[in-house]
Amino acid sequence: MALRLCLVTPFAWSQPHDVNEHVEGVAKELRTLGHSVTILASSNRARDIAAGRRALLDGLEAEVVALGPAMPISRRSRIGVPVGARANLSLALSLGRFDVVHGFEPGLPSLSYLALRDAQGLAVATFMSPERLSYPPGRAQRDRLLGRLDALVATSDETAEAAALRFPGHYEVISEGVDPQLFRSGRKRNLIVVEWRPTERALVRGVLRELAELPEWELLLLRTKPLTGRPTIPRVLRERVHVRTARDGPARAPLLAEASIFVPAVDGLGRVRLEAAASGCAIASPPGAREQPELYGAEAARLAENADYGRRKAERARSEVEGQTFAAVAHELDELYRSLAKRRHRTPDQTDPLRGRPWILADLHMHTSWSHDCAVDPADLIMYAEANGLGAIAVTDHNTFGGALETVELARDHELVVIPGEEIKTDGQGEVIGLFLQEEIPRGLSSPTRSKRSRNRGRSCTSPTPSTASTRSRSRRPCSSTWRTSTSSRSTTPGSCSRRTTRRRCASRGSTT
Repeated sequence: MALRLCLVTPFAWSQPHDVNEHVEGVAKELRTLGHSVTILASSNRARDIAAGRRALLDGLEAEVVALGPAMPISRRSRIGVPVGARANLSLALSLGRFDVVHGFEPGLPSLSYLALRDAQGLAVATFMSPERLSYPPGRAQRDRLLGRLDALVATSDETAEAAALRFPGHYEVISEGVDPQLFRSGRKRNLIVVEWRPTERALVRGVLRELAELPEWELLLLRTKPLTGRPTIPRVLRERVHVRTARDGPARAPLLAEASIFVPAVDGLGRVRLEAAASGCAIASPPGAREQPELYGAEAARLAENADYGRRKAERARSEVEGQTFAAVAHELDELYRSLAKRRHRTPDQTDPLRGRPWILADLHMHTSWSHDCAVDPADLIMYAEANGLGAIAVTDHNTFGGALETVELARDHELVVIPGEEIKTDGQGEVIGLFLQEEIPRGLSSPTRSKRSRNRGRSCTSPTPSTASTRSRSRRPCSSTWRTSTSSRSTTPGSCSRRTTRRRCASRGSTT
C-alpha cells in the first residue's frame, strides 16, 4: 500500500543542517519503498522559492517544495512564520491530500509546528534534540498540538525523556540514520578527529595534552556549525593540529574515512558520531566523561597506543551502526505509518466540490485613481495585472464604487476577471472590504450594519487589515492569492469566480488580506 507522505522540516533547505540531512535521507529510502514523498521547507535561494511557486500551481508535483523565505529560529525565538509561508503551507497540505504529515522538531516556532497543528491526515512528530523543545510556551497550545498527534518519535532515549516532560506520551525511539554508501572506511592513518565546540575547552585541552605525548599522530578539530571561532593551539603542536569546517555529510565523509579515532563533543551532534562509526573510526567516549571531560583525552591516547584495542572498538562501533542506516530507519517509519493508516479511513474526494478546477492568481485588494491615495488609472491597472500573470483582481477603492465600475467595463474584452468592491470606512471600527458589490455602500456605518447589508445582497466582506479603530499607520500591501475558478466563465458575477475566501492562498509575493 503506497502512501502519500509529507515531511516538514523547520530549517532552511538552502543551508546545511543535521535535521535536513535526516529528512533527505529518509525521504529517499521511503521513495524506494514505493511511497510518494513531498518535503516542505523554507529556503533563502530565489530559485528554490520560484520552483516552489511553480509546484504549488502545478499540483505539488515536486520532491521538495520551498514555501517561502526562511526566518531565523532558535529555542528562544518568538518570531512568527510569515503570512505568505503560512498560506502556502495550507495550500500545499490541501493540494497534497497526504495520508501522513510528519513534522520534525515541532518544538520550535516553525512550519513543522503549523503543519502538524493544521494537518487533515495522520500526524507524526519527531524530536531530535532536547534543546529544541521550548515552543509553544503555553500549556494550552501544547495540549492542542498533542491532541492532533497520532504518533511521537524521538531519535534517542535522552531526547524522548526530555520531550515527554512537555509532550507526554509513548515515544518510538528511531535512529537518526546514516548513509553507508557515503560513509565507509578508507585508508586509515594516525589521525584523531575531535568534534569541537567552543564551550567545551576542557575536552580540547585534554586531547592536546595527550597529543604532545604522541609525536606520530595528528589532530583535526572538526567544526560542524558556523561562526564557532577558532581554538587556541600551543605553538609546539601547530604543525600537527588542523581546523576544518564541515557542516554536511559530503564534506565530513573524506575526513572521517582516513581518521582512526573520533572524539565526540559532550553535547555534539549524534549524526556525526554515527558517521564516524560507519567510517570505521574507534569512538573515544569513556564512562563519566560528561562530568570529567579530560577523560576523553586519556581514552584517545589509549586507543592511539594500543592498536588492538582501537581495532576492537572500531569493529564494535561499526557493528552497532549496521542497523541504523537510512534504509533501516525508513523501514521502521514504514511500519509506523502503515499501523497508523489502519486506524483512519480516507476522506472521500467529494468533500471538495472544487477539487477539479484549476487555480488562478487573484489580488483581492487593489486601488485606482478614484482613491485619494492612488494615482493608477483603471486601464493601466488592467494592463499591469495581466502583465504580472494575475487571473482576477478586486478593485476596492476607498469609499467609492466608481473606480470598480469603470474597471469592470474596461475589462470586458480581456481575460482578466474584475471583482467590483469597495473599502468602506466604518464608524470608529476601522475599515472593511466588500466584494461582488452592485452598488456603493455609504461610509460611516457600523461594521455589523455594513456587513449585514453586504450579506443581505449576496455579497462577501472581509477586513483589509486587523480590525482596529485606527489602521492608517498599517501598511496595506497588495495580495497575490490563488483561487480556484471556472474556466468557462469570465464575467464579474459572483458565480464566475470561486467565492471561497477562506481558501485563498499566497503563491507569490504579498500577504493575505
